[in-house]
Amino acid sequence: MRITVFGAAGAVGGRVVAEALSRGHEVTAVVRDAARFPLLHPAARARTGDASNAVDVAALSAGQDLVISATRPAPGHEGDLVTTAKALLAGPAATGVRLLLVGGAAGLTVPGTGGLTVVETPDFPPAWRPIALACDRQLDACRAEPVADWTYLSPPALLEPGERTGRYRLGSDELLVDAQGRSVISMEDFAVALLDEAERPRHRRVRFTVGY
Repeated sequence: MRITVFGAAGAVGGRVVAEALSRGHEVTAVVRDAARFPLLHPAARARTGDASNAVDVAALSAGQDLVISATRPAPGHEGDLVTTAKALLAGPAATGVRLLLVGGAAGLTVPGTGGLTVVETPDFPPAWRPIALACDRQLDACRAEPVADWTYLSPPALLEPGERTGRYRLGSDELLVDAQGRSVISMEDFAVALLDEAERPRHRRVRFTVGY
């Protein structure tokens, strides 16, 4: 496939680019600032662009099979997530190119809490609330778009660098927890799950989640 990845120099985006390239896909890696080109995988096609600008999104998704967004706003700019989501959705709505969006975990329900979401639990860190609530609004923007072919992937509670095992479990709207009570996956296996969904679509216009 021909894949455009926004946020390609980030921790998740870089692993998504590497996973896609390892599977033989042609990747256009997009960053806002050309100064970040050295951080990109050398086999990707480096481009500058702004995921919150619908014109840039349309230009960088033209002729592609798939757009993946793994962008994250700077602290204090969490509201940009919604603006970016709307710009990213505009291209697929007009062209039919599929969009895979890396989202947040805060809106997932927590097992055994009677339906509380992650952000509603008593021990949720207050400092994380702005980005958590912005991710919820990001998903709302996707659900409100009537045409675009989007998929929203929520990580588990802990997403960290680690090993690529190729192993994971799938879920929908509930936080996945392992036998030890942990909700976790490596960024490497998160990228595996994302590219598996890209190659063999199982979730269209819905949110899904993954974890060990």
